[in-house]
Formats: sequence, structure tokens, C-alpha cells
Amino acid sequence: MNQQQDQLEALHEIRNIMDRSSRFISLSGLSGVFAGLSALAGAAVVKWYFSQHNINYYNDLASNLTRANILFVVAVAVAVLIVAFCAATYFTARNARKNNQRTWDKQSKRLLWNLAIPLAAGGAFCAILFYHNLLYLVAPAMLVFYGLALLNGSKYTLGDIRYLGIFEVILGLIAGIFVGYGLLLWTVGFGMLHIVYGALVYFKYER
Repeated sequence: MNQQQDQLEALHEIRNIMDRSSRFISLSGLSGVFAGLSALAGAAVVKWYFSQHNINYYNDLASNLTRANILFVVAVAVAVLIVAFCAATYFTARNARKNNQRTWDKQSKRLLWNLAIPLAAGGAFCAILFYHNLLYLVAPAMLVFYGLALLNGSKYTLGDIRYLGIFEVILGLIAGIFVGYGLLLWTVGFGMLHIVYGALVYFKYER
């Protein structure tokens, strides 16, 4: 019985070593939580801006936004991205030290590369939408391409991230149908889903 248990433990250890060699497993759930909180704060700023300029939160989002208003929304989104990236870098580096794993190694490079391709394509596509004044499709496109990036990178990190990617894609498609609710669904996707995902990852792997 003890011999069988030892064999199972040895197999489990071998599997852990293989996972460490092929996946970047130091992504912190707290980075997801802070990314979600940053998105919620950004959405609150945008909603306040809309109220100050008498922009209807739902109806005008699809048709009557000026380029100046969109540029403000883009600036807020960039600020949210910077804050989320800094939080992700800090918590991931801290988690990597805890796991005795380097932050910048072959696994993290593969993860970033596979995330970067769909994100770059999505950024270019959103710029094209902006150029053609299809502003109401920017939020759905961001959600869909971000979800695809997560799915593409999931095989190089924690498998749980693929479920976040699936939900992001679904929300993006819904936002493409109900364009008046694009900002609301963007808030759910980048805010609430990140908080839920980050909390689950934290309690599953880091507690």
C-alpha cells in the first residue's frame, strides 16, 4: 500500500515538474482582482463624464458620440490598461519569487507572445473601426479579441484562464448585438469577470 502511494506521489511530482517546464504558472489571482477594480473605476469615470456632457449612457453610446468623447473614453481605457499592467507585473513577480520561478523565462515569453498576437490584431481592428466611424463596435471588438487572446495563451499558463476567455468572447458577441449596452458589457467583462476570476485563482492556488 505504501509502495503504491509512493508511486502516485512520484507521478504527481513528475507532473508538477512537467507543468513548470511548459507553463508559466505564477500568474497571480490578485492581479486579476486589481485589473477588474481598475476597469470598474475607469467605467465610473466614463459614466461621470457622460453625465456631465448630457450623454445618454445607453442610447447615445451607439450613435451620437463625438470623436472628442471617444478620445476621452480611449484615454481612460489606456489609463486602466497601464494600472492593470503595473498591478499584474507586481503581483506576478511576487508570486514567481514565492514559487521559485523566474518572471522572465521561456514560458513567460511564450505566454506573452501568444497573448500579444490576438491583442495586436484587435488593437488594429479597433483602430480601423474608429477610422470608419464605427465607434459602437469598438467595445464588442475589444471583448472578443481579448477573449481570443486569453484562449490562445491559456495553454501556456493556468488552464483556468480559458474560461475567462470564453466568457469574454460571449460578452463581446452579445455587445455586438446590443450595441447600446457596449460600455455596460465592457464593464462586466473587464471589471466584474476579472474580479471573480482573480478571486477564484487566488483561493485555488495561492491560499
